[in-house]
Amino acid sequence: MYKNYIKRLLDIILSGVALIVLSPVLLTVAILVRIKLGSPVIFHQKRPGKDGKIFTMCKFRTMTDEKDENGNLLPDEVRLTKFGEMLRATSLDELPELWNIFKGDMSIVGPRPLLVEYLPRYNKRQARRHEVRPGFTGLAQVNGRNSISWEEKFEWDVKYVDNITFIGDWKIIFQTVFTVLKRDGISSANSATMEDFMGTEEVDG
Repeated sequence: MYKNYIKRLLDIILSGVALIVLSPVLLTVAILVRIKLGSPVIFHQKRPGKDGKIFTMCKFRTMTDEKDENGNLLPDEVRLTKFGEMLRATSLDELPELWNIFKGDMSIVGPRPLLVEYLPRYNKRQARRHEVRPGFTGLAQVNGRNSISWEEKFEWDVKYVDNITFIGDWKIIFQTVFTVLKRDGISSANSATMEDFMGTEEVDG
């Protein structure tokens, strides 16, 4: 009952209220992004949602468009400014996703929407993360965020898919607040953001 009906209703209500209440914050961040990073203010990217259906996710941009002499974008750690780091650390860059939640592309809680090119790289178990709408936050985000491996993230995602409850979702929401306040797991050990997922090596035996 909760998974099929109430969860979506709560998504609509909570994201709608949040868009109204946080509109001054959204406007302020948008202005600061325009001043510090330029335009476009909103970063749009195709991401796979429930059942792998592609949608356009919205975020505030956190990187510059600096390129090398050959016209190629510089590495993330070069383009990610201090201001961009702050937006990511506080998750303010994620606020435009509230619109995705309101529209039905995403849910407040669920596996994070990743890159489209990762779809063929998942094994059968990892692909189960797409049995539900992707989330603004999820079990992986409150259990290590970017500091854990891809395989660990996907295990948390599948665990969530198999255990969706009203109490569980609210527990994740409150844990997310504490995680953001502590700024835990913003970056991986080897990158300013998170290394690309290249697939999980199959182990024989």
